Amino acid sequence: MSTPTRTRASRKSPAERSAEIADAARAAALEQGLSAVTLRSIAARVGVAPALVAHYEPNMDALVASTFGRIVADELAEVRGLVGALSTPRERLAVLLDTLLDGTRDDVTVVWVESWALGRRNEPLAETVRAEMDDWRRFVQGIIESGVEAGEFETDDAASVAWQLLGMIDGLNAHALVRWEDAADRGSRIGHAVEGMLGMPRGALASARG
Repeated sequence: MSTPTRTRASRKSPAERSAEIADAARAAALEQGLSAVTLRSIAARVGVAPALVAHYEPNMDALVASTFGRIVADELAEVRGLVGALSTPRERLAVLLDTLLDGTRDDVTVVWVESWALGRRNEPLAETVRAEMDDWRRFVQGIIESGVEAGEFETDDAASVAWQLLGMIDGLNAHALVRWEDAADRGSRIGHAVEGMLGMPRGALASARG
């Protein structure tokens, strides 16, 4: 009886192999969540033995953390570019809410939700989560502060408003993952609350969308 043989992995430079493993981890997380970033799953995706993945990534907690950081930093960079081209803070805030609440980023929402749970026992991940949340708060705070300076928003604590706003966005997106209430209504549910928080007339964000 013949014995099946494992196909030998092609030789690659350490940099190429590390990049391949990182890309496989990113794909696994976006398709199935951070919990899918395991030694065996990444080895299967790359087509190598788990021992080879362990050679390049001896600490899976660190790989999960770096995978999370890469995904959410990429999203923040994308959103910065999207809203940065708009002319007024009110427009930037309206489009920010639209793009974060329209359901097209649910794969990243899953990554965020799992990061809060897994971070309880994975300190490298928890540290990365805190840093990325700080980056998001600074970004949203900057939009709010520019709106205050332009006379479009009213608040004397932009940092707190940014924190509350992100909390509402995260909560609504997490609820939508289990289809609680009308997931398609996320944007309108939060819009009026944000208008009240920032002293805008009712409907101001809707009109800013054009």
